[in-house]
This record gives sequence, structure tokens and C-alpha cells, in this order.
Amino acid sequence: MTVDGRMATLGDRARPGVDSIEVDGVALDLPGELVYIALNKPAGVVSTASDPEGRPTVTELVSDMSGGRRVFPVGRLDMDSTGLILLTNDGFLAYRLTHPAFGVPREYIVEVTPVPRRADLASLRRGVNLEDGDTGPARVSLLSKDGGRARVDMIIHSGRKRQIRRSFETLGYAVVTLNRVRIGGLGLGNLRQGRARTLQRDEVRNLYRQTGFEA
Repeated sequence: MTVDGRMATLGDRARPGVDSIEVDGVALDLPGELVYIALNKPAGVVSTASDPEGRPTVTELVSDMSGGRRVFPVGRLDMDSTGLILLTNDGFLAYRLTHPAFGVPREYIVEVTPVPRRADLASLRRGVNLEDGDTGPARVSLLSKDGGRARVDMIIHSGRKRQIRRSFETLGYAVVTLNRVRIGGLGLGNLRQGRARTLQRDEVRNLYRQTGFEA
């Protein structure tokens, strides 16, 4: 038996879906294999496994890719927001990606109106005090402006509910569109809206490394 090409010995551990496990040269497809799917969520889809109101869910969009295994979204995007969302049955990784103690960055492109003032961009960088606490520092860059609208790149490490929308609203701005483009080192790339793909083994390992864990 080998794990990632190395001969396994008594006491070695392997993670299905992360490590390549072979017996006599034949790869094992173990029951309960871990699944990792990246989805470019379109607007109008809820980031839950099911919805009592009958709205389309992210899990429905990847049902043909999960191999019959039950997956769940890692964190959430508002129904009106778009972009990268990870779905998996790996609860350990999901916890580490979403817990603020591990500081995994998430990057968004936000279209707002009117064009933010420099002082308000500075406030976003320092952190905005919301009713449930301070958002903490963020990386914020003004990408472009057109008439009364602007595109802002924003990288956050905390994950309060509707944090970006509420932060802008607190400062007097309306969010027109919000698109998540990166989680840790995993980016959208050329994944089209509404489409999904299975993560490669090295991508899963990199996500683990982002949380300070070597998978």
C-alpha cells in the first residue's frame, strides 16, 4: 500500500480525497471520500443546502458533481451576491476556512454608488463599527469609477453576516453588485457564472496550508 507514492507503514494516516491511496498499484475509491467543489454562484441562488421557500440552492447546482455525497457550502454569499463559493463534506477544512482565528482572506469586487470618498475608504481599511462589533482591518482599493458608480476591491479576514454590504451602508453607500473572486489562494479563474468544477488535490492542500495545517 502506498500513500502519495510512498510505501505506507503501520501508524501512517491518509485523508481520502486529499492523499492518493493505492494497493498493488490500484487506486482506492474509499467510501465517504471527501469532495471539494468550486462554484461560481449566480444571483438569485441561496447559499444553503435546502430552502423552505423553494428557491434554488447552491447544492442543487452541483448535485451532478457530488457523486451522491452530501455536501454543504463553506460560508455564505447573499442571494443577490455572486462569485466563488466552496462546497464540501470536509467539516474540518470548512471550520478552519470560516473561523476568524485562522485569518483566511476573502477577496471581493464591489460596485457601489456614489463614488466613495478617500476618508471613507480609509475607514473601511481601519474597520467599521457595526451593531455586532468592529469588522477589523481590510485591504481596500478603488479600481475604477464611472459617473456616480465605482468598483472597489476589498479583502477581508473576518466574516460577519453581510459585512461588506453593511459596512458600505453604514458609511452612506449602496452596494450595486458584490462578487467574490478569491478564498485564500483559490480564485475564480475562468470559471463562468453558474458553473462548477472539482478542486485538484494540490488546491485542497493549499487551502489547508492557508489555515496553518499541512494536509
